[in-house]
Amino acid sequence: MSAAPPAQPDPHTDAPTFILGIDTSCDDTGLGVVALTAAGPQVRSNIVWSQTVHAEYGGVMPELASREHVERIDTLLPRALAEAGIALSDLDVVAATSGPGLMGALLVGLMYGKGLAQALKIPFYAAHHLEGHIYAAASEEGLQPPYLALVVSGGHTHLFDVTGGGEYRLVGATRDDAAGEAFDKVARLAGLGYPGGPAISAAAERGDPLAVPFKTPLQGQQGFEFSFSGLKTAALLAFQRGARPEDLAAGFQRAAVRSLVDTAVRAAEALGRETLVVSGGVAANRALRDAFGQTGLRVAFPAGGLNTDNGAMIALAGAAALRDGQPPSSLDGGAAAYLPLAPLPDLPHFGTSARRKAR
Repeated sequence: MSAAPPAQPDPHTDAPTFILGIDTSCDDTGLGVVALTAAGPQVRSNIVWSQTVHAEYGGVMPELASREHVERIDTLLPRALAEAGIALSDLDVVAATSGPGLMGALLVGLMYGKGLAQALKIPFYAAHHLEGHIYAAASEEGLQPPYLALVVSGGHTHLFDVTGGGEYRLVGATRDDAAGEAFDKVARLAGLGYPGGPAISAAAERGDPLAVPFKTPLQGQQGFEFSFSGLKTAALLAFQRGARPEDLAAGFQRAAVRSLVDTAVRAAEALGRETLVVSGGVAANRALRDAFGQTGLRVAFPAGGLNTDNGAMIALAGAAALRDGQPPSSLDGGAAAYLPLAPLPDLPHFGTSARRKAR
């Protein structure tokens, strides 16, 4: 049996409800504390250990990621509490990512969170990783639905129509690579380093975005899908022809950004949305932020440190569940590598490949 949810913050005393968030969905061990007050949620701490062991492989090795989480998570908890200025006994709620992600990695944080909640006799909330990304931007801006949410990271490229608290409709997803995955692969083939996002961004500042011609993917489509495999292939061919890595980075980034921005803007126009949340690791890309700033939409990005995977965003998702009156999660629930946040759309243009990636 789960513990009963704690009382809502008292507007007269503004006594906060402290929520610990844990995320170990991939290669970042994240713990963060959010204080839920009558005025809204406030991030009190956000401690992230980014694993470097994967750099020599050019991508995440799942088993190594799981081992790193096991070794680090217990040392990060005191740091998260100290930065928040609270003791372990002050925690009121624990939230941890249950999916999607790497199964072994997910289980480390999920089991740790459940054990902690059980030991402290406080409620536990299983959180969806993508929902955490969305709340990382929406909570900071105090946004209320309806709005569009674009999640772009190393493992996800999803476009949701957020119609209410906890109510999502998937309107588009990638057919193949996630945006961040494509950044990593292009950076690797060009010898720019890992992770690819920051490496591409830095190299692009020294390159000519028109020196290597890249076509914007899926131009003229009827729906709101994304595709990055063609850009990856074009980058490989250009590199083999002797293109400068800096020019390759600049051209690839320009095409990827145009694809993300153009598709999101078309979706906003089609659905009548004036506000867009952009979150995930790729949301830290300066060219992407600048491009969205010229669209005329109200665009919300996560605050510093909340773009990439982290525990604070999971605590924000837990705060939203608590605020919306959702009951605590059962301690019997497990992790899920594939966990859709919203039903897959039954649309002609939403093909089989996109359905697989959208899970």
